Amino acid sequence: MLEIDGDDAVRALAGRDLGASAWHEITQERVAAFAAATDDFEQIHLDADHARSMGLPGTIGHGLFTLALGPKMLYELWTVTGAGLGLNYGFERVRFLQPVPVGGRVRMRARVTDVTESDAGFRIALEQTFELEGSDRPACVADAVVLYRGAAAPALTAS
Repeated sequence: MLEIDGDDAVRALAGRDLGASAWHEITQERVAAFAAATDDFEQIHLDADHARSMGLPGTIGHGLFTLALGPKMLYELWTVTGAGLGLNYGFERVRFLQPVPVGGRVRMRARVTDVTESDAGFRIALEQTFELEGSDRPACVADAVVLYRGAAAPALTAS
């Protein structure tokens, strides 16, 4: 795990390959819990017979479930200290390239593509590639943005 401590270490991240997380199994229980949390009960995620009737090998995880594993997997790759509060700032681009079958395993490779400094802190652009074990094609690719807010940054407000 990469340990990043302080502003200078954050500035030096641009272009850095963070490596790959551990493999994580996509279980039916986790897919069902995601469906319940998001009220997305599409049957290809919950009913294996229905999924097979749609040409799938069985139930598949939601694409957004795969994407939502990004923060968990990123925590396996780095620890940032001395740079303030870390926030998910959003995504520039996300593509779901193939389904992730229940029972399959995914991991995420990450690379820092850019670090931009402002009064609010550091905007860190990350290229995330979610690999599906046994496949040459990724399940998902995403350009994520993380904001690290320094202690002197203005307070967050809801508007």
